[in-house]
Amino acid sequence: MEHTLRLKKNMEFKKVYDKGNSMANRLLVLFMMKNGEDFNRVGFSVSKKVGKSVVRNRVKRLMKESFRAVGPTTAKGYDLIFIARINIKEATYGDVEKAMVHLLRKSKLLK
Repeated sequence: MEHTLRLKKNMEFKKVYDKGNSMANRLLVLFMMKNGEDFNRVGFSVSKKVGKSVVRNRVKRLMKESFRAVGPTTAKGYDLIFIARINIKEATYGDVEKAMVHLLRKSKLLK
């Protein structure tokens, strides 16, 4: 898998939230913005509304692993933020991956 950089700082997230486009499905919300580079940067966010720390960490692991599988087939040059919705706490790995693929196809970022 190609190395994908991460969005970590609050200012990076705010920039994508303010200037980017968004779309959603039942499990995830995707914010995206062109970054003018030849690589993608990705960030993951899980609210405390989803559950306690054990649940939130599990959800983040599912989201990261799903993107690791799908990431190489996405178009390059974007900052992506995936936000978990409350329904995701009962989801399986397959459900999260399908939701991620759905959003990437909907946004025309999947090759």
